[in-house]
Parts: sequence; structure tokens; C-alpha cells
Amino acid sequence: MRPSVRRGAAALALLLAGCAPVYWTDWRSPLGRTHPLAGKILDVRADGFVSPRELVARLAASRYVLLGERHDNPDHHVLQARLVRALAAAGRRPAVGFEMLATDQSAALARWLAQSPRDAAGLGHAVGWKDSGWPDWAQYQPIAQAALDAGLPIVATNLSRAALRALRAGGVEGLGPALRRELGLEQPLAPAARAAMAREIRESHCGQGADALIEKMVDTQWARDARLAEALVRAGRRDGAVLIAGAGHVRRDRGVPLHLLRREPGATLASLAFLEVQTRAATPAGYLDEGERTLPFDYVWFTPRNDDADPCEKFRKPLERLRTS
Repeated sequence: MRPSVRRGAAALALLLAGCAPVYWTDWRSPLGRTHPLAGKILDVRADGFVSPRELVARLAASRYVLLGERHDNPDHHVLQARLVRALAAAGRRPAVGFEMLATDQSAALARWLAQSPRDAAGLGHAVGWKDSGWPDWAQYQPIAQAALDAGLPIVATNLSRAALRALRAGGVEGLGPALRRELGLEQPLAPAARAAMAREIRESHCGQGADALIEKMVDTQWARDARLAEALVRAGRRDGAVLIAGAGHVRRDRGVPLHLLRREPGATLASLAFLEVQTRAATPAGYLDEGERTLPFDYVWFTPRNDDADPCEKFRKPLERLRTS
């Protein structure tokens, strides 16, 4: 363990002791609070559970820490903020990257931080968050405040609007050779991984969307993960980086970790997904997707779920538009 981590041990112990009720019982999501997995942290490779204290010690020893959420679950954001604070208490000084911030928002982000380096409340307005389509800034503000309180840089990591337009128009080839080189996309996505991503995207969109559209969505996901990884490496030269992103982006098999390790072979990284408990899945095996033999993360933190709404009904109108796209 690095010396800075050892020096922060006392502060870390105090922080975790103060946070213990929140880690385990002070849930904000209403459903599944008494589920047998709620609050448990799975070490996927060891196939056993670890304590919050053990988890933070392992995260603090990793250069890159990827925290994968369900965007509309408030408990996931509470725990992300707690972990950022715990890492700082352990002596780490990583950059904190948000999937929700695109690289073309970097200038607005920098202006706000130069003007108000400790004020996360106004950051959302400064970058136009309310027009972005993400859940309310109030859910992400505590994560940003945890970073600012510790003097950690906040960075935008996602593809710019121009890059997204190019992907929609022409797939990865539409990005042009210079940007493909910058993102490390000269090597095509492996056929098996591409098929798995296409299946996942189609299922998450309730079977809607023509084949050509799904292929472009696969390209977008692949390029998005490459940009997230590139931004983390660039911003994390001082002491690594933390990523706040959807759980799909932190998968070790085809998400940001794959791109990170291509860029920085041998780098230590930890992928943690927050997963909502499901009524009919009382053991970790119940959360495997079709064809999976193990969960594609290093750690899984199980939490209550925010709602039981059928996503296919909840997003019925936008999904219907995919039929004609």
C-alpha cells in the first residue's frame, strides 16, 4: 500500500465510522430495503462479500476507480459521494470525471471553477445541466461538492456534440482518422463483443430500432467509452482518476476498463457497479446476463431500487420513434 494511503488510515477510519449508517440502512430508494443482498458488497473475483472499510482500502490502492450507477437511483449518488470523500481521506488526490459532462462543456466548467472553486451548487447551472437530459443536478451535486471540498479537479469526459453527430451520420468512420487515432479506435471492436453490445442495446431499447441504427449505437457506445478512458488518463496524471458513469460503462469486458488498459497497460483499476436488488434474485448469480458466467465488474454494491416501473412503458413514446429511425 502506498505511503499516502497509510498516512490517511486514521482519517479514513473516522470517516467510515461516521458513514456506517448511510452505507447500510439510510436508504433513499423505497423498494427492496429488506432484500437479503441490500447493502452488501460483492468481491466478484473472490465470490465473497467485503465491508465498506475493506472496499475503500482496495479502491484507494487503485490508480483508476470507476463507479458505475443507475442514473436515477439516489442511493448510488450518495454512495459515490461518500467514496470520493473516503478516497480523499485516505490520501488520494484523483481527478473526478463525469460521464454527464461532455468535452465541449470544459470551458464553461473551467470558468465556473476559477470563479467559485468550492461551490458545487452553481456548477450545474454554469454548464447548462438542466437542458442535458440527465437527472436533476441536485443528485450529482454532493459528488461534485465532495471533490471540491478535497481540492480535487472535476473534468468533463464525454464525447462532444460534434463527435456524436459524426457518429450518428457515419459510425466510427465518421469521426475521421485524427480523432480515431486520438481515441485509439483504429482497431475494430471484436465481433463477439460487438454482437454482445448490439444485443444489450437492443434489449435495453425494448427490441426497437432498425439493425443499421443499432450498429451506429454500438459504434457510439464504443467511441464514448474510448473518450471516457482518454479523458481519465489525461486528467489523471497527478494521482489517477475516479469516473462517475452508468454501470454499463464500467464493465471490464468491453467498457472503459478495456480502453484504459490499452492506453496504460499494467495500470491498477477497480470497477465498482451499484446494482439495484430484484425481488426474484436473492443471490449474485441472479444478476448475470445471458451468456455471462460472472458479473463483469470487480465489485458490486447492491442497493434498494428506485421504482418498479416497466421501462418499456415508461419510455414508450421515444422508443416508438426508433421504429422509424
